Amino acid sequence: MYDVKPNLVIGFHGCEAEVRDMLLHNPDEFKMSRKPFDWLGNGFYFWENNYYRALEWALDKQKRSVIREPAVIGAVLNLGYCCDLMEAQHLQLLSIYFRGMSEWYSVLGKPLPENKNLPGQGAGDRVLRYLDCAVIEFMHREIWRDIKTGVMERQSLRRRAFDSTRGVFTEGAPVFEGAGLFEKTHIQICIRNPNCILGFFKPRKEIDFVSWMEGHQASQMTTDAA
Repeated sequence: MYDVKPNLVIGFHGCEAEVRDMLLHNPDEFKMSRKPFDWLGNGFYFWENNYYRALEWALDKQKRSVIREPAVIGAVLNLGYCCDLMEAQHLQLLSIYFRGMSEWYSVLGKPLPENKNLPGQGAGDRVLRYLDCAVIEFMHREIWRDIKTGVMERQSLRRRAFDSTRGVFTEGAPVFEGAGLFEKTHIQICIRNPNCILGFFKPRKEIDFVSWMEGHQASQMTTDAA
């Protein structure tokens, strides 16, 4: 019963500026990612409370000519029934489905997908997560199949489909020599149930609060003197 996340979460999504503007004006018209290498399976992706990482991602896409005008859109999220891969029970659940998928691939005589590096990247973070995505999607499909056939009703665990998936990724180079901390470590959220996205917003630019207060006080003094 503790798999339902009770709190609201702020997420940030890096994208084209025109996509940001479209979501602001038409928040019900968004597309889920269906790439075979999505890190947490298919869905709508957000960096959890991490505006700058979302912007960095969009800027990197611009460097590779994937995005013309990088932008970030924020969202208020309710993760609902969440497959949180920072919790032991969900990691164990995923390993169970991995074994089931492995057996299925063996019967079909097919090799398992593999996580891979980007072309020309060399040894690295293996950001093309074909295997991870395949296992997570296999889990979701099997859960849906069990729901439709009524198997879930007779089980004490895994009673319903997941609304979202959440995971932490220790990505990038060490922050300093010998560190166990990494430059791009982040928490990523994949929303599967569109109802978990409560609304989008355009992130504000941070202002210099001290300068703002000084200007506000100066303006107030001028008004009082008049």
